[in-house]
Amino acid sequence: MSRPLSIAIRGAGIAGLWQALVLARRGHKVALHERSAEAFAEACSPYAGAMLAPRCEEESAEPVIRVLGERGIALWKGAYPSLVAKGSLVVAPPRDRVLLDRFARLTQGAERLDASAFASLEPDLGPRFGTALYYPGEAHLNPGAALAFLLQEVEKAGVDVRLGSGEIPQGADLVIDCRGLAAKDSLPTLRGVRGERIVVRAAEIAIERPVRLLHPRFPLYLVPWGNGLFMIGATAVEREDGGPVTLRSALELLSAAYVLDPAFGEAEIIALGAGVRPAFPDNRPRIIVTKGYIYVNGLYRHGFLLAPVLAELVADYLELGAIDSEVFVADPAQR
Repeated sequence: MSRPLSIAIRGAGIAGLWQALVLARRGHKVALHERSAEAFAEACSPYAGAMLAPRCEEESAEPVIRVLGERGIALWKGAYPSLVAKGSLVVAPPRDRVLLDRFARLTQGAERLDASAFASLEPDLGPRFGTALYYPGEAHLNPGAALAFLLQEVEKAGVDVRLGSGEIPQGADLVIDCRGLAAKDSLPTLRGVRGERIVVRAAEIAIERPVRLLHPRFPLYLVPWGNGLFMIGATAVEREDGGPVTLRSALELLSAAYVLDPAFGEAEIIALGAGVRPAFPDNRPRIIVTKGYIYVNGLYRHGFLLAPVLAELVADYLELGAIDSEVFVADPAQR
């Protein structure tokens, strides 16, 4: 890179925040434009589980997600002091143990815990399930707290944050579009996948790690957010509308949480909500480079995991011309 660039970023969700932070710290002049007058009011990021679980994601995602995700965890560790890196767990009711065996075959890096080892990690769960898969290298965070932290860091880095600014920025050397599903008018293959989640308070439950419950009818993941708060999620519905959680989804999520630990029957429901995650047909992320304009989109259910590493890839491309063929796209049909 011969000189710092003037860069305008559209969208202040998790992808836009990381783009702004990395590029500003690399010496570029960055303005972050968000059409909502309130930070995160229209983003899907606050509805994320925010599990940084590249090994667990191998069960249904392509290898590129694990490769990028492991770098994503490293970048979060270097940037966010409140990251919780205690690994993650996968469990199944005894009658569904075949699901646990299948999950183990499709993923790498798991330790198969017996009853004693499981109970030493999670005393509330170990006696109930007897065995679990443990992925020690994974991490998690509270998405609301992490988004607020990143916004502060972006401002400290000198980024010009412009809320209520929805028009295409003018006069910048480069525009980076991180608007998620709002960019569908320019990216015709983009689709929305609705994810519903419930936040509960259960101070008497002491689970410290994200837990995925494999269940033939009601699979779920549970993420401890600290201070007795837990996120229970999430459905994956091929719909592009946000809005309230459906009764069916609420019943499924709460029923599965009760299967995980009956103590959730006494939990207080704090919030119910749904976000719409942007995805391409193959559920892989894209960095789409055109003249003066770059799209960073299609993070699907891996937004918190992949946002930092995609920001790093864009910064490396601008400085060195480096292109990762796994995520960089120049096909006009993807625009």
